[in-house]
Amino acid sequence: MKHLLDVNVLLALAHAAHPHHAMATGWFGARGTADRFCTCSITEIGFLRVSLQARLDVDLAAAQVTLAGLISSPLFSRLNDSLGGASLPAYVKKPADITDGHLLALAAHHGAKLVTFDAGIPGALSLP
Repeated sequence: MKHLLDVNVLLALAHAAHPHHAMATGWFGARGTADRFCTCSITEIGFLRVSLQARLDVDLAAAQVTLAGLISSPLFSRLNDSLGGASLPAYVKKPADITDGHLLALAAHHGAKLVTFDAGIPGALSLP
């Protein structure tokens, strides 16, 4: 199974200071050998932005090193994103849902499942 990890799941995996670190690493560690994990430009850029805003990394270079360390495993790949605004799922009705909706559509387009802590995304795998 392919899993597109959203920004908060990536942050939780990479940073022990994240409140959901234990949950994310437990889920990640319990995956089987056939599981693969994905990022995309949006989730990687979001990771960098939030790492700096939340002071999880001291500067951009440090955040880039943290991200590279996380996704350097051969279990990770980056999904190409050629989807536009017309590909948003029908559930997207308000501005706050646009990015999540896009990630959900991107995951589906690549045969992956979006993994998130957000229980409000229909069709995504929401970690408890």
